[in-house]
Amino acid sequence: MSIENHDDAVAAAHDVAAVLAPGAIERDRAGATVIPSEALAALDGSGLLGITVPAADGGPGLGPVTLAEVARIIAAADPAIAQVPQAHYLLVDILAVHGDKDVRAQLYAEVLAGRRIGNAFAERGGQHAQDLRTRLLDGTITGRKYYTTGALTSAWIAVSALDQHSRLVLGFVPRNAEGVSIDTDWDVIGQRATISGTATFDNVPAPYVLDYARAYEVPQQLGARAQLVHAAIEVGIAGAALHDARSYLREKARPSTEAVRAGAAVAGDDPHVRHRFGRLATRVRAAQALLADAARTLEMIGLVPESADEAARGSLAVAGAKVFGSEVALEAASELFQMCGTSSTASKYDLDRHWRNARIHSVHDPLDWKYHHIAAYELTDVLPPNHGQL
Repeated sequence: MSIENHDDAVAAAHDVAAVLAPGAIERDRAGATVIPSEALAALDGSGLLGITVPAADGGPGLGPVTLAEVARIIAAADPAIAQVPQAHYLLVDILAVHGDKDVRAQLYAEVLAGRRIGNAFAERGGQHAQDLRTRLLDGTITGRKYYTTGALTSAWIAVSALDQHSRLVLGFVPRNAEGVSIDTDWDVIGQRATISGTATFDNVPAPYVLDYARAYEVPQQLGARAQLVHAAIEVGIAGAALHDARSYLREKARPSTEAVRAGAAVAGDDPHVRHRFGRLATRVRAAQALLADAARTLEMIGLVPESADEAARGSLAVAGAKVFGSEVALEAASELFQMCGTSSTASKYDLDRHWRNARIHSVHDPLDWKYHHIAAYELTDVLPPNHGQL
């Protein structure tokens, strides 16, 4: 599908969501035992993978406003599938800022043809997830990664590593290259269809290598734009939980005995259900508004901010949207049961997937630190840290 503008992208996202929604419960239950090939084929063939490729490189050059809305729409249908290309969009941005002409020409051609880039950034066993043991020496990568969202089914994998000088680099390797092995050891309670398991690289040649350390030695919006997609996923989950609560209340729920005694004929007559639903609907809309505002802020700042202050403005706008969206998603997914009653907990409905997905995804990076950085800037003019998680 050819996508040229925002409306085209939004329409394509709705088309993908329509394909994904009927199978979301089945994919959640299957987890890593079944690779969601058909769902990912719908995504990869939609044209959406290339929406942020710069116009100078043959893409439509669409920005954060479009990206956030696309991610939110798809996440409302299936947040696990929506998370699969999260790092892909970050890598498209990294190439735009730090890739040379030849690298961009090669990899953007792949992206525009619907070939997704997966990530192999995080590791287990060190002091933290970015305490890297993976090495890129003499043009080859050796190491072991985890949380490799999208890598299993991608065409390319971007692997973070340290070079011979212990400097952070990013190597791009074909998924099917000799020495690449990806496991399906992803056994978690939510976001199960991301299959973000272990990837092992055994002396794998990297045809394209970028100096990744340089990306965070200058003011940047790479982290903020990456986090914007995460925020959109949480807001999408919140909207899905609210939608399912509304449908259940209108179509299946009975009023409680106490509500009937007070005159309720249907579940929606219960004044406490009305109060909870009205409050929740307002908070979901507020989360959507914060997401849209953060996206507009990034759009105004641009991919390369003019100053550290501009970079901070973008990062903190997204931080607020991410933390609030995560809280509202968890709230909506829990309040659903309070409003809809015991019958809604039946496993056949799989409504608990909203909470499980929100909970797992929300701990991708600590929410408390986002509030901390917002307050530090507002109260004491301390700029937020310059890294990829903010």
